[in-house]
Amino acid sequence: MCITTMGLCYVFETYKSLFPTFTYTIMSGMDTTFDFGTIITAIENRYCKLSEDCIAALPLHFKLMPASKDTKLVKEGQYADKTYYIIQGCVRAFYVKDGKEITDWFAFENEFVCSIHSFFNNVPSPHYIEVLEDSLLLEINRANAQLLSDKYHNFERLQKKVVVHTLLKLQNRVESLLFETASNRYKSLLTTQPDITQRVPLTHIASHLGITLETLSRIRNPKYGI
Repeated sequence: MCITTMGLCYVFETYKSLFPTFTYTIMSGMDTTFDFGTIITAIENRYCKLSEDCIAALPLHFKLMPASKDTKLVKEGQYADKTYYIIQGCVRAFYVKDGKEITDWFAFENEFVCSIHSFFNNVPSPHYIEVLEDSLLLEINRANAQLLSDKYHNFERLQKKVVVHTLLKLQNRVESLLFETASNRYKSLLTTQPDITQRVPLTHIASHLGITLETLSRIRNPKYGI
């Protein structure tokens, strides 16, 4: 299955005769081609291998979701029962405290995102998840994820790998806030995601690093070597 953007349309072509053809129209200027096999390979390389039967079942349980910039995938207090895989684009999770937004994490291509507490414990989400640029996602709800996990052990393993990846990412952020200087936190962020300043507003980056926008501007000054 090939995912192709032509003007405003995403066109899905048959892949190995297993997948039907879909056409989606969105208000987007993106002009990119996505091959379903390439997406599966990216998932397998980052997380774990999937059986052919599991791969064949994915289009029956995942839904393609074009999402425009500023879309709120999850809102604070919402019972969030969906997980998203980012084919193209980026999102952030943030809290609102005393009227101020505090960015918890960012996610980019080939990452899964959800409100973990809400998705797995069926409780209200403590934060928002927001799309930062026009994006193309795959969406799966809790019920379908459970069906796949019950039927395919390697999908269950994929879920566990995704959770571990997310928890380690959050743990790294906590350790960074505790033990690194603001300048080193920024350098670490650039090492992980070199193009982040071209894709994410500096105000969000500053709140994620636990510093003010003014401090971030000083760190980005050439005299700091960045």
